[in-house]
Amino acid sequence: MDSSERYYLVREKAEPEVLLKVIEAKRLLDSEKVMTVQEATAMVDISRSSFYKYKDDIFPFHESNRGKTINIMMQLDDEPGLLSEVLDCIAKCRANILTIHQSIPIGGIAAITIGMEILPDTKDVNDILSAIGRKRGVSSLKILGRE
Repeated sequence: MDSSERYYLVREKAEPEVLLKVIEAKRLLDSEKVMTVQEATAMVDISRSSFYKYKDDIFPFHESNRGKTINIMMQLDDEPGLLSEVLDCIAKCRANILTIHQSIPIGGIAAITIGMEILPDTKDVNDILSAIGRKRGVSSLKILGRE
């Protein structure tokens, strides 16, 4: 194996500061908080040449090890703010919401399907479901599938 094809997993505290700043600059660009490399590198205080030198060789571990997807279905009372409370529960459990589908409420009940990504720092799926199920106005909740 050619040495350019080797990969290493290194703790953040062992990384040189410039590499961590490259990761942050890439995050700023990906999130569109800045529009140019010049803005991103200025914001994190590195040179553009440092950015270009390392940008293709450093990335957060989670980008290569994304989590699993879980789809849940629930029925909610048609009450203002209830869906927002459910989404807040999911966010507090550190899951990443991928999709939300909501039917038009019939008889005061709305059917909601949510697709979410379970990341390494996400709470246990059972904890997420328990937190949602404890909300007043959630009448049913089940897992549709996992990927």
